[in-house]
Amino acid sequence: MSLGPLMVDIAGTELNSDDRRVLSHPLVGSVILFTRNFHSMEQVAALTASIRALRSPALLIAVDHEGGRVQRFRDGFTLLPPARALGRRYDQDRREALALAHRTGWLMAVELRAVGVDFSFAPCVDLDYGVSEIIGDRAFHRDADAVAALGTAYAAGMREAGMAATAKHFPGHGAVVADSHIALPVDRRALADLEADMRPYRLLIQNHLSGIMAAHVVYPQVDALPASLSDRWINGILRAELDFHGCVFADDLSMAGAAAFGDITARARLGFAAGCDVLLICNDRQAVLTVLDGFKPGGLNPTSLARLVRMRARGEPPAALTASAGWQEARAGVAKLSEAPPLVLGGRS
Repeated sequence: MSLGPLMVDIAGTELNSDDRRVLSHPLVGSVILFTRNFHSMEQVAALTASIRALRSPALLIAVDHEGGRVQRFRDGFTLLPPARALGRRYDQDRREALALAHRTGWLMAVELRAVGVDFSFAPCVDLDYGVSEIIGDRAFHRDADAVAALGTAYAAGMREAGMAATAKHFPGHGAVVADSHIALPVDRRALADLEADMRPYRLLIQNHLSGIMAAHVVYPQVDALPASLSDRWINGILRAELDFHGCVFADDLSMAGAAAFGDITARARLGFAAGCDVLLICNDRQAVLTVLDGFKPGGLNPTSLARLVRMRARGEPPAALTASAGWQEARAGVAKLSEAPPLVLGGRS
């Protein structure tokens, strides 16, 4: 059975019969885990193993695990600081910050791989304009070049650990106040004014970025549809102009930011037609069932399938992490990020 374009969630810390039926559907190709799916490292490792055992080829397994507010697994995992901590360090010492970004990306990836997760939706490369509460300290920095450099270093660390990076939220969510989980954000800037927001993507793509998540944000000067459902944004700008050949994920289609564009099946059709390789539907099992029943994409694009397969973790998962000098060194580096910055008095540090 081939991997389908839908990414879905599951109910709890182990698979139930309904989960097994849904995950066995040919339109499903990947699973996203949440905090409710985690109790311990041993439990989540058993859960990912049971998900893999359902299908051949095995379903891909993802999680949102950025650090700070967005870290789904905690007990037994290194508590990662928000991306802004790396941005603050960048202002103090760029070389050290880039090394720490690489180390943090590696640490995040190696710990997730140890429990059977293929990839995390990271890094977040939105710019910190100081207006978006949903982004906030998830952004590395306000400066596009700083975000590009830190995001690229972070993704390189993930890649070294055998994990594909997925940058988000294309083309940029940082300049809108509304949270796309509960409302439809609208960014009224012209395309030329979005160049800074897209600059991190340009550098990441040049450095072999594997995945991008498109935002449920409407940019009416470019298209009436949100980027996640827009052929202009996905096929036109991202694929043709930015020359991105990796996997494109539409953000969760059950979010309010997508709800204005038809029922859940219509949204799935729009996202698929726009060029998205993977369509997320989370926290709404009835919506998943509706799409499985009513979404008929026809023959799956082999190129799209190849992009999805490249998101699978590479190499053997790490063993005996706590005995690894690299793991201990990475944890020490991350701990430095949580330290308070030096106090500056009278212009001297």
